[in-house]
Amino acid sequence: MNKKKWSIAGLLVAMGVVYGDIGTSPLYVMKAIVEGNGGLANIDRDFVLGSVSLIIWTLTILTTIKYVIIALKADNHGEGGIFSLYTLVRKGGKFLVIPAMIGGAALLADGVLTPAVTVTTAVEGLRGIPEFFAHFGNDQNIVVIITLSIIFILFSVQRFGTEMVGKAFGPIMFLWFSFLGIMGLINFSQDFSVLAALNPYYAVKLLFSPENKLGILILGNIFLATTGAEALYSDMGHVGKTNIRISWPYVKICLILNYFGQAAWLLQAQQNPTFANMEDLNPFFQMMPTGWMVIGVGFATIAAIIASQALISGSFTLVSEAIKLKLLPRLKIMFPGSSIGQMYIPAVNFILWAACSVVVLTFRTSTHMEAAYGLSITVTMLMTTFLLYYYMIQSGMKHIYAHLITLFFALIEIVFFISSIAKFFHGGFVAVAIALAILFVMVVWERAGEIQARATDEVAWQDYLPQLQELHNDDTIPVYQTNVVFLVPHLEQDEIGRQFIYSILDKQMKRAKVYWFVNVEVTDEPYTKEYAIDMMETDFIVKVKLYLGFRISQDVNVYLRQIIHDLMKQGRLPEQPQKYSLTPGRIVGDFRFIMIQEELSNVTEIDKWSRQIMQAKLFIKRHTTTPENWFGLEYSEVVYETVPLIIGQTRKTRLQERPFE
Repeated sequence: MNKKKWSIAGLLVAMGVVYGDIGTSPLYVMKAIVEGNGGLANIDRDFVLGSVSLIIWTLTILTTIKYVIIALKADNHGEGGIFSLYTLVRKGGKFLVIPAMIGGAALLADGVLTPAVTVTTAVEGLRGIPEFFAHFGNDQNIVVIITLSIIFILFSVQRFGTEMVGKAFGPIMFLWFSFLGIMGLINFSQDFSVLAALNPYYAVKLLFSPENKLGILILGNIFLATTGAEALYSDMGHVGKTNIRISWPYVKICLILNYFGQAAWLLQAQQNPTFANMEDLNPFFQMMPTGWMVIGVGFATIAAIIASQALISGSFTLVSEAIKLKLLPRLKIMFPGSSIGQMYIPAVNFILWAACSVVVLTFRTSTHMEAAYGLSITVTMLMTTFLLYYYMIQSGMKHIYAHLITLFFALIEIVFFISSIAKFFHGGFVAVAIALAILFVMVVWERAGEIQARATDEVAWQDYLPQLQELHNDDTIPVYQTNVVFLVPHLEQDEIGRQFIYSILDKQMKRAKVYWFVNVEVTDEPYTKEYAIDMMETDFIVKVKLYLGFRISQDVNVYLRQIIHDLMKQGRLPEQPQKYSLTPGRIVGDFRFIMIQEELSNVTEIDKWSRQIMQAKLFIKRHTTTPENWFGLEYSEVVYETVPLIIGQTRKTRLQERPFE
């Protein structure tokens, strides 16, 4: 699909992929606001109108203006999200990696909380069905069991790919939004006075009203209405900005209609003593006409699953980008679908499932989970605003406009952040703890990479080229392998890491027809597939730079097969005819990939902090995927060699001789 153009199919895909999180917010937003103020008995007309007004203007300012209008312009060859934005602006300074890491970690933390909150809220709606309530009453255990079962199934099917299910997401979510709008319209058509909430006066009035027991902290619950706004930007690459911009008005209208409907129902319910002391009152389900409850709960559960699925897929994409930007360790990535966008990361899937299940078991009710929800997204939004400032400056916008736009959104988001911080001891610490754990790994990985890069011991090619030439031609030494391949972290024009020359000449003499030195460079563009060759005026040394986009899998084995055929066709590399082979006329010899493993040497003298960072990185590295899995070499011949990692000065030791006894 041409992502620059809109289409009916594109609009439906946008419905299913982009709006899952924000589309399920009506399930719990008004419920959280009413409960936060002490229940139905403690709210009045101005409170209800003010709450809806705050929701409408939050959706307008943060979602519509910031993300749909401004952020979608900051696309990296059609891709969006905080890491794509970082790749656009990172030339502005190394420090910009800090907000990118903080925002990415907070967004991944949200991936744990979204399935727990949305699915639990939807399942709790079963209590509104008389038959269910007659059997189980308010027993939360059955809700927890059903929720855990749905979450387990949801994460279990990820390994099989979600392509077929994904095609149904769009039409289902279109029906869901239509359902939201119709339910809202049925209720607020009986009381059109709630349209007054369009006036921001009621929003401002509520913030300073004595009837608002939370004061400005009410914004922590209001913010739940826009938690999915970041997904509009993150998922731009899946559906295209045009499809998002065209479909958003319909989505927003349906959401607002539903909030109007809940407001009208609340005003009517105040006069009904039946609802005055009802536990876990949820206006979303209660406002449905008699007989619609079963449909509503079923629909809400499906929508919650779709929202969770979109967030899980988004988490896979986010982690994949972070790995290729060297902000996270390599993890095994699988592609169960026919599209490279249909990825599956087993380790991430397991961690998300385990963490999500623990959240459900610990908090049990959606009310308690809502306290943890929203805090992490305010952090992500702030970091996105910070990076957007540099994008606007680099794009040529006048500094005064860039400053004003950034200040406007930053002030609003800081207020939301402060109001959400109040949730910290009521459950927000969970989101913070998850985000900090992810951020710790990112900081260790990024910092260790910098330490290692500074300490890299490089040697000049010209100093060792004669020896390599002589070894290559020495018939007295048996051929180690036709093609010996080293994957190198850096490949400067005139220098190479000492450990690679040491491996060929000293570790074990490796005579080969061709020595390959391959470096993978992740580009700022998402889908780059290019390579550059330097043979140093020889026919036995090939330096290869693979330029791969941050969304492209790094299947080195596949790329090398193409490159060697290209070089042979060009006459730059001699053919390697194989006398014995399953393939008649085979002209490409065998390959052996040498992986250099590094262990921190005990004789290296570095400061205590740097040593801890390096040891932490090596520990994490031992528990992540192997290089051959990452580089697509599972079925190739791979040899590991261990070399000491020496950073800084080496510790000097002198022994004194004594008489032999």
